[in-house]
Amino acid sequence: MKVAIQGELGSNSHVAAMELLGEQEIVCCSVSKDVFASLSNGGADVAVLPIENSLHGSVAEHYDLLLAQDVVALAELRLHVHHALIVVPGMRMESIRKVLSHPVALSQCRRFFAKHPEMAATSFYDTAGSVKYLMEEKPAETAAIARTDAARIYGAEVLERGLEDDPLNVTRLFLLAARERAEEFRPNGAPDKMSAAFAVEHKPGSLVHVLQRLAALGVDLTRIESRPVPGRPWEYVFYVDLRFAKPEIADDVAEILQNECHMFKEIGRYVGAR
Repeated sequence: MKVAIQGELGSNSHVAAMELLGEQEIVCCSVSKDVFASLSNGGADVAVLPIENSLHGSVAEHYDLLLAQDVVALAELRLHVHHALIVVPGMRMESIRKVLSHPVALSQCRRFFAKHPEMAATSFYDTAGSVKYLMEEKPAETAAIARTDAARIYGAEVLERGLEDDPLNVTRLFLLAARERAEEFRPNGAPDKMSAAFAVEHKPGSLVHVLQRLAALGVDLTRIESRPVPGRPWEYVFYVDLRFAKPEIADDVAEILQNECHMFKEIGRYVGAR
């Protein structure tokens, strides 16, 4: 199976892909839109993509892409994320003046940078990619922040572990497939969770009415977030996650959202992560 990820081997998405699917062929993509393109053009069978972090919040770009692209979420995973300071073997802590990593990872290590004002946090396209770059180019006075998996893969050295500000740093990721191939790769298990996007009319009580209909089904609304509609100022789409006791309730949810909303897209039904 070919699995597309945004980033390089040793990244959080790579580790998540292995937890979900075991050892598979990884298709590394520099940017997220290329992950979705690989699903549509057959370059990958499935993809693993982060959608939310317990410290940083939602990955807005990915939610926009989920709405725009014809893909289905087949499973979710909660991955504990731990950051390490990684260097070319032999580099000492006092020599470091620049630290490369993905902007989200850098923002999760603010206390480390407060302790080391001599080190400049510098954005890079990927955590593991920054380690790969270190080992290929060996830039002077430069380190990276990534998982220790990346250090192992690229032969780098770990100087310090546990750089994240909060040890309960968890990223939620989706396993995705193109809609027409979704059933080929759907994991076993009865779905008990649904992710969906919908938009309601601009009139008093329209959102409340929809939520009351869902509540009457006994559905647990575990998440709701609004995002602006590109090209349509001051119009918004609501993204929701819903848990239900019986798989067939998902059909009732879809019927309500289809009938009560002027736009509805089911992102996926899956077994919720515990």
